[in-house]
Amino acid sequence: MSTNTENADNMDNSGEFLTFILGNEEYGVDILSVQGIQGWNGVTRIPDTPDYMLGVINLRGAIVPIIDLRVKFNLKTAEFHSTTVVIVVRAELEGKEHVLGVVVDAVSEVYKFDHGAIQTNPEFANQQVRDVVKGLISIEEKMVIILDIDLLISDWVPDLDALDEAA
Repeated sequence: MSTNTENADNMDNSGEFLTFILGNEEYGVDILSVQGIQGWNGVTRIPDTPDYMLGVINLRGAIVPIIDLRVKFNLKTAEFHSTTVVIVVRAELEGKEHVLGVVVDAVSEVYKFDHGAIQTNPEFANQQVRDVVKGLISIEEKMVIILDIDLLISDWVPDLDALDEAA
């Protein structure tokens, strides 16, 4: 028989993750870091930015940098098509809120699961991926790579700050 304290602990340890497809893999991010999802409509390119930074969009009056995760993760490039979307995410780093969009092949599902079910991070060959992966979780007979959005964004802070100065 569980107590109310146990139930509260279980509730505190569970979370929802938005999953998306990138290449042949499924990734997930904490849904609390997701500000929105929108279809791919192109970007305004900014000169002299890293190749993974596609440009910026105007999102309800805010200039939002758009990152191509395929390029950042050194995956094979793909054509953008009707399922390509931008997931707008936010994180607070060093007292400053950062909002950016990441282009992904398609949104998959929202899953709720216990944070304790996340398995430790295996050794990936790609250092850039390994540094931002919280771990893996098995959902419905498939593996989902859970990304740490704060670490993902912190990797780009110098480029984002430079972009803010240019805008």
